[in-house]
Amino acid sequence: GFSLFKMEISIVMSGVGIMALAGIVVRNGILLVEFTDLLLAQGMELKTAIIEAAKTRMTPVILTAMAATLGLIPLAVGLNIDFVTLFTEFNPHIFFGGDNVAFWGPLSWTMIFGLIFGTFLTLFLVPVMYLLRTQLKERIFGPEKRGNEEETVVTPH
Repeated sequence: GFSLFKMEISIVMSGVGIMALAGIVVRNGILLVEFTDLLLAQGMELKTAIIEAAKTRMTPVILTAMAATLGLIPLAVGLNIDFVTLFTEFNPHIFFGGDNVAFWGPLSWTMIFGLIFGTFLTLFLVPVMYLLRTQLKERIFGPEKRGNEEETVVTPH
């Protein structure tokens, strides 16, 4: 995003933004994989479970990313509100820019660009990688027993 829009990067604040972003994106991926595992444990077929998990988790992942992105836009563009004059004179003195944009702008733009990109990675790349990993594992180690398959029980006489 920074190179696409020819924006300046602050190493420290962009780094902090990447750290915060990593937590959100990784959490979304973990929840998607965990839900897929739950569906597989219930006996659903692999591809159906992956598609169902992605469809089910799509709305929460997109809403989380949209809420965070929309919440960061005022910080990214440097929206300033003077709360002292808002409460004393009932005039908030709203303006854009200022010194805080140079400090907080890179952090918020890093998170905005990363959330948009990370959302698509979570919803498309994670299911594909899960499918490839599972298929490769089954080729190497054989099919795994799942969910509602009947087990043979041997009882001693």
